[in-house]
Amino acid sequence: MRPLSHRLTAEYLGSLLLAALVIGSGIAAQRLSPGDVGLQLLENAAATAVGLYALILVFGPVSGAHFNPVVSIVDSAFGGLTWRDTAAYTAAQVLGCVSGAVLANTMFDSAPISISTTDRATLPHGLSEVVATVGLLLVIFSLVRTGRANIAPAAVGAYIGAAYFFTSSTSFANPAITVGRMFSDTFAGIAPTSVPAYLLAQLLAAALAVPLLRLLYPTPTTETVHEALDTEGQPR
Repeated sequence: MRPLSHRLTAEYLGSLLLAALVIGSGIAAQRLSPGDVGLQLLENAAATAVGLYALILVFGPVSGAHFNPVVSIVDSAFGGLTWRDTAAYTAAQVLGCVSGAVLANTMFDSAPISISTTDRATLPHGLSEVVATVGLLLVIFSLVRTGRANIAPAAVGAYIGAAYFFTSSTSFANPAITVGRMFSDTFAGIAPTSVPAYLLAQLLAAALAVPLLRLLYPTPTTETVHEALDTEGQPR
């Protein structure tokens, strides 16, 4: 496993680029397809899916490419990270996503920080976040625990792209990106008042995913995200 400083740098940069990708493609979609929300969502989802695939390939060999506190929490539950490292990962992920929001706003000549006014806190949205986050964790850790981590980048990108459409919340599925998206009053934003409900749903999903994974994959081929990569960063 790489030194913690290297891993935190990867988590910060990956989270920054993920937030810039999600928010920036949302801003571009709004401007390219004004008045057509369905097309805007399609453009946002497609960019996020393929961009996430690339980011996991880049940063996976260094840190496991979590970019997401619930992924780090579940990895710790399976022994892949210490809880102290998970706390450090979470800080890097949140800071990265906030930085990415500022970067996206600035790249599109908007105010660097604009607090979102998009209210998303409804019961269907909360349920959607539980479903989206459980699904994401099942995709990641089912592959890791059965020795198929080499296809995780494609699988995660495909799942998130699909979940933009099959969930009413458009699948944030990530506490760090949820916080980051508060700082952009654009297509991908979320009002601060809606954030606590999303965070609660995502953490509940992590609590549900761990026993499900233990039930479905009780004898893992590979225990952790990090063990799925050799020292040269190539999937086994």
